[in-house]
Amino acid sequence: MTVLFVTGTGTEVGKTVTTAALAALCIAPVAVLKPGQTGLRADEPGDVAEVARLAGPLVRPVELVRYPEPLAPDTAARRAGLPTLAPEDVAKAAADLAAEHPTVLVEGAGGLLVRYDEQGRTLADMAAACQDLGLPVAFLLVATAGLGTLNATALTAEALRHRGLPLRGVVIGSWPEAPDLATRCNLTDLPTAADAPLLGALPAGAATLPPPAFRTLAAASLAPCLGGTWDATAFTAEHRPPTL
Repeated sequence: MTVLFVTGTGTEVGKTVTTAALAALCIAPVAVLKPGQTGLRADEPGDVAEVARLAGPLVRPVELVRYPEPLAPDTAARRAGLPTLAPEDVAKAAADLAAEHPTVLVEGAGGLLVRYDEQGRTLADMAAACQDLGLPVAFLLVATAGLGTLNATALTAEALRHRGLPLRGVVIGSWPEAPDLATRCNLTDLPTAADAPLLGALPAGAATLPPPAFRTLAAASLAPCLGGTWDATAFTAEHRPPTL
């Protein structure tokens, strides 16, 4: 049993599609937990609904709180006059789900250190609260492909190390059809920046595929340790930048 936290180097980097790909490769029922959903009305489908749509019927989607404005959860809660979410509440929900599911995926909002409450507690604090309950915890970092991603990746990885939270690896959330020089070089440099392996690259537009095609793509886009067949060495060699 594992509680795998999916965080990103920022917002709109492909966390939800990566979470869906992970869920699609689980061979047993998987719980997908979204602690705080922002930017949607109560009647709109959220990120966990999108994961369930793409990944299939083995997914149990759970959303704890929702705030209507597309802001950091702490800010969105304050502006809406709604209660914030404590790390202990998330840990309790994860523990309850872990009692019934071999894998629990927890998708954060934005990046690792986005504030969820008035005390400034974050997704990292939620993971620490899970550890306090004896749950095995790991992180998967979703990064952008192009220029600027190395610094954000290194900062996130350093923050995880500082807190004693294990980083399993990095997934590129949206690999472009025509990668530029920086994007190609980043295939080699991202593992160094993260001090963790590169474990996948999801093609841009993957979420627009029909669910059966998405599930096939998920297997081809994630590494064997995540349930897929993607080969980092082969992918990096295929996209090797030209020499000077």
